[in-house]
Amino acid sequence: MALAMYRRYRPKTLGDLIGQELVVEVLKNAAKEDKIAHAYLFYGPRGTGKTTTARLVAKLVNCETRAKDPKFKAEGEPCNKCRPCLEIDAGRGLDVVEIDAASNRGIDEIRSLKEGVRLSPTSYKYKVFIIDEVHQLTKEAFNALLKTLEEPPSHVVLILATTEAEKLPPTITSRTQRFHFKRVPIASVLEKLKKIVIEEKLKIDYAALELLAAASEGSFRDAESLLDQIVSLESTADLQAVERILGKVGFIRTSTLADYLINNNLPKSLEYLNQIYEAGFNVVQLTKDLIHYLRRVVALKADPALEEVFRRELISDEIAEIKKQSQKVDLQQGINLIKSLIRAYSEMRYSPFAIVPLEIAIIENLKKI
Repeated sequence: MALAMYRRYRPKTLGDLIGQELVVEVLKNAAKEDKIAHAYLFYGPRGTGKTTTARLVAKLVNCETRAKDPKFKAEGEPCNKCRPCLEIDAGRGLDVVEIDAASNRGIDEIRSLKEGVRLSPTSYKYKVFIIDEVHQLTKEAFNALLKTLEEPPSHVVLILATTEAEKLPPTITSRTQRFHFKRVPIASVLEKLKKIVIEEKLKIDYAALELLAAASEGSFRDAESLLDQIVSLESTADLQAVERILGKVGFIRTSTLADYLINNNLPKSLEYLNQIYEAGFNVVQLTKDLIHYLRRVVALKADPALEEVFRRELISDEIAEIKKQSQKVDLQQGINLIKSLIRAYSEMRYSPFAIVPLEIAIIENLKKI
């Protein structure tokens, strides 16, 4: 069975982590000075590198090359050549235990973990326990985990990972070193996809890659999984093929519809919307994309300085188009339109006639002009 792309291109060193510069800097310095903590909390959006970083920490504390070579140790990276590094990369490290708290959330599982913590490592210097989606643990399980976090044995590193840190009890978070993983800029996701395409010798249009990067919503794993899905179905993928497979329209279609709305062109707006609908695209997703698009147009109209913020989310051509439309839009009209689209989005998610709330929102806003 072929290995999934997101696993093949998983970062092997801290330096390979994209978009998490502060996390990388702190962990590298800790590794150089042998100050790896006994308990970490990695939190942030999905697909931003939390579990990957946890495995990198497992390699760092157990890397035999780092232990023997002071010069290499100063780099603050695992060697990826010694036995522990290779075994952890392959998922065969006996002293690296990964627990999915979504399926093992009860007190019995945490009691088993406590028993495992007491035992010495079988073949490495440290035992590393990675608890993914830790916010799913029950209250009783958290209470059972508390003592282990407070006084872990010297041979143990505990790493908690979650997308919802606010659900963790303060008694848990206060006993860990906390690292926030930021949402990755779309441009960074796009750059990684381009490297994979070159490495794999794939034939896929740049516009199609842009759509995949946007659809991933800042998650490397989602972007790589989507690319894997596309290339398994299409030997040569263009924008139309990706739109058809994802059921999601690209930036150009969203921008075109937004332009008709901003220019108060009701006939063209309705005609273009129905073309998209007849082509089989998901109009609920289109409405969501349109809200995000117009939100940027209106925000840029109100505060041009936000252009720098949006550059982390969009590529240069997209920024240029949004800037052009922000100069044409009437601020109050844009605000009213976004409010109507939000209302339409909430209605159409549960309606058997998904396009109707969107059409009504467009007609109500453009007929007044």
